[in-house]
Amino acid sequence: MKKEILIISNYFPPESGAASNRIYSLAKKLSDNSYDVSVICPLPNYPEGRVYDDYRGLFSKKEFIGNIVIKRLFIYASNSSNKFLRLLSSLSFAIVLFQYILFNNVPKKVIIQGSPLIVGFIAVLSCRIKSRKIILNVSDLWPLAGLEMGILNKGFYYNILLTLETYIYKNSDIIVGQSNEILNHVSNTISIKNKILFLYRNFPDFEALSVKKKNNKNYKIVYAGLLGLAQGIESICNEIDFPKDTEFHIYGNGPKESEIDKICKSKSQIFYHGSLKREKLHSVLQDYDATLIPLKNRIYGSVPSKIFEYSKLGLPIIYFSDGEGAELVSNLNLGISIRKANYKELQRVIEQINNGDVKLPSKQKVLNISFREFDLEKQFENFENQVLSHQ
Repeated sequence: MKKEILIISNYFPPESGAASNRIYSLAKKLSDNSYDVSVICPLPNYPEGRVYDDYRGLFSKKEFIGNIVIKRLFIYASNSSNKFLRLLSSLSFAIVLFQYILFNNVPKKVIIQGSPLIVGFIAVLSCRIKSRKIILNVSDLWPLAGLEMGILNKGFYYNILLTLETYIYKNSDIIVGQSNEILNHVSNTISIKNKILFLYRNFPDFEALSVKKKNNKNYKIVYAGLLGLAQGIESICNEIDFPKDTEFHIYGNGPKESEIDKICKSKSQIFYHGSLKREKLHSVLQDYDATLIPLKNRIYGSVPSKIFEYSKLGLPIIYFSDGEGAELVSNLNLGISIRKANYKELQRVIEQINNGDVKLPSKQKVLNISFREFDLEKQFENFENQVLSHQ
């Protein structure tokens, strides 16, 4: 008999991005290992902040991806910078989610994605009412991350979010974090005497491609991902003067895409290609020499999934931020870490790479390190033994 498990997440395919990929990867891994997996999520709307055309006008929809059962619920979609509209969007899904959990049968074990906080709070509250075993998945530290990005200020609203965060941690049976910093934060926020904490990195689940031989004269650096406030790609485009035989290529979408597209049209060494499906993107990225992974503001607890995903594609990493991600890149020799958001330093490093004064590891070496250090099968085996088997 299959073991039932429910995942509650604010993001899920066909939405793009690290959060969606992370939850789908976990759901698929569970399904592939004889778990009966169901997912509750909103109607797809991220990152555009608009419900996708195929789902518009629906209140809910049941779908299947392989053996995974997906129940998509209503959301008032918005990606506005207005805090009230963002709260209204999260609250709309949270209210429908609360009613759904209370009045439907749900499995005894539930994995809950902790953010947005209002969704995580309602999910934990409703599952606690129904006496379910709660496994909390924490991928970022709200409201601290919002404070560090300048989205939130300390005050009444911030204190409410802190209260929600503490409630979520206290009322979860097991807490899974994507970084050691997250687990340290949790242990400093609540008493963990009777809780299990487990580190579960965002290792990708796809077949690695063989490394392609270099067939282009110019040195080609690529960024692929969300074009938002936290990444600061528009600032890099404005501040960095790429050498004439070095190109910077950008893939993705998000709030800053129109600004980036406009900048690219005025700079001969920078190219914006729009957004590609993940499988196509992986194939295209094989043609590049290195990847740039920036975070405009160092966000405590955040380790970009791009480190694991793009190292599995054999791409040496130029990491432009500080924290646990920078330590991983440096300690494992996946590339180079520029720990301060200093554009002059980034300019200098790019020029040194261009003229050969700084040598990044070979693509094959990065691929080999990825195989050795980022073993999804081994990680899932430990997750199953230490988390899922816990009664």
